Amino acid sequence: MKVKLAYDRDGLDVTLPLNGEHLEIIEPKFVPGLEDSPAALRQALETPVAGPALRDAVGPDDTVGIIFSDITRPCPNHLILPAILDTLDNVPNERITLFNALGTHRPNTPDELRGMLGDDPRGGGKIADAYRIGNNNAFDRSTQVLIGTSARGNEVRVNRAFMECDFKLLTGFIEPHFFAGFSGGGKAIMPGMAAEETIQSNHGADNIDNLNSTFGVTTGNPIWEEIHEAAAMANPSYLVNVALNADKEITGVFAGSWMEAYLAGTEFVKEHAMAPVDDAFDIVITSNSGYPLDLNLYQAVKGMEAAAKIIRPGGTILIVASCWDGIPDHGLFGKLLMESESPAAVLEQIRTPGWSAQDQWSVHVQVLIQERAEIQVYSDNLSDEQIRGCHLTPCRDIEANVRAMLEKYGSGARICVLPEGPQTIPYVP
Repeated sequence: MKVKLAYDRDGLDVTLPLNGEHLEIIEPKFVPGLEDSPAALRQALETPVAGPALRDAVGPDDTVGIIFSDITRPCPNHLILPAILDTLDNVPNERITLFNALGTHRPNTPDELRGMLGDDPRGGGKIADAYRIGNNNAFDRSTQVLIGTSARGNEVRVNRAFMECDFKLLTGFIEPHFFAGFSGGGKAIMPGMAAEETIQSNHGADNIDNLNSTFGVTTGNPIWEEIHEAAAMANPSYLVNVALNADKEITGVFAGSWMEAYLAGTEFVKEHAMAPVDDAFDIVITSNSGYPLDLNLYQAVKGMEAAAKIIRPGGTILIVASCWDGIPDHGLFGKLLMESESPAAVLEQIRTPGWSAQDQWSVHVQVLIQERAEIQVYSDNLSDEQIRGCHLTPCRDIEANVRAMLEKYGSGARICVLPEGPQTIPYVP
């Protein structure tokens, strides 16, 4: 059987040695892309889900801060930002700052920003060259300001320059998130524009261990609840979020008063992205949704966790991820894994009271999965040594590895394929 898995920019064609008797392929319910996305964006800004039209909400003397997603997200900034900037033609360029919601990720290069943000609707050239861009630096305390303390005692520190703006506009796209319920919404502010210590507290061991900290769960999810509590402290003025299909086309636009528009978007996404299954599987083959999300192993944990929702104890997950950005070299994800003797040892360290480190959250999710399943990794850009160093099993021949799994689990093995990885979240009711 031939299957195309989302992998890097072009996908990966794989021939699986399967007869289909015990095979299930789960993909997002396909929603066609909007016929005219720029027109749909302009319309949403004129007739929002809630609140006034964007043009009516901003005065020419306001300073405007617009948050956009960084390169790790397939957010169509090149469509969203031109629509917003064109609508705000009454606000001079010099009164607008675009903020890159890096969280703890690496800064994006000037060339990456030019490619990500698209063309300036107010004149020739690129948006990245025509407007001030602020890159959030979570590690520089002097660039952050304390705006409050959450109900669970987390000091919420957010980018000072963003907080000084009169009008604060959040952009992003909504998809199920492996521990924050859904992306989009308040995540633009926290973790996007927050300080390292605020992010680490929110992503701490107690919260990651909570069974409600998972795909598609909002109420009762301590991570989602605190993210939106923190975002409310920043008093966002407006939100523009989109939904995407597997081809990265816009399928829905949700604009207006930030929480009302965001919740409308999550309901739309949940309807198309969550897929119930009858029973768990012995083998789950998954991707990490292809470019840009499969840029490194740190991000690939999302695809692993999507598969883990339906894996039987003792089963095997095989994930394909390009990892053109490596493990990555920046951050502590690889270091935390490679300096530990075993997944159990790193989990014990993470759960030590008072201990915390950057990127521990993705490590934590990975090793929780490894308590119940083997994880194999296919990547053209990681060596066997790198994969083993992260306590994972290298895969160089998918067909051969699947044959070996079938021998291990027997002819009655249940197999699932998630071609789009965490774009579809299966679950056992």
